[in-house]
Amino acid sequence: MSGGNPLRTFFDTNVLVYTDDGANAVKQQQALDLLKEHKQSKSGVVSLQVLQEYFVTVTRKYGLDHDAARRKAELFAAFDVMEPTLVDVFAAIDLHRLRRLSYWDALVMHTAKRAGCQVVLSEDVQHGQVIDGVRIVNPFI
Repeated sequence: MSGGNPLRTFFDTNVLVYTDDGANAVKQQQALDLLKEHKQSKSGVVSLQVLQEYFVTVTRKYGLDHDAARRKAELFAAFDVMEPTLVDVFAAIDLHRLRRLSYWDALVMHTAKRAGCQVVLSEDVQHGQVIDGVRIVNPFI
């Protein structure tokens, strides 16, 4: 985006996880580049949910050392971190029922909207879909 403020962008768990996927060097580099870009522009957003899912996934799926996974989660926490409230939980339930998203994807979408994000970077939700004014972009296609 040229000129103006960068788009406020929410990172779904899978983008963070790819930073540890040495078996997929292309996606790993794309994920690292995205994180660097949004860190520099101060436009990146994550949630407590995403940080938790990241930790569980990389320690279980990739066998990443727990200390290393914690340090990486701390680095990701340098982005704007959204903390869900009880109101958010019920809004995500409603979005899940209305749009037939998984509850967890609905919570990501709702949290992104509440954070003022225009974009969610994710492989888990249909690319190009717009939910409550937030566009899903699969950065790996």
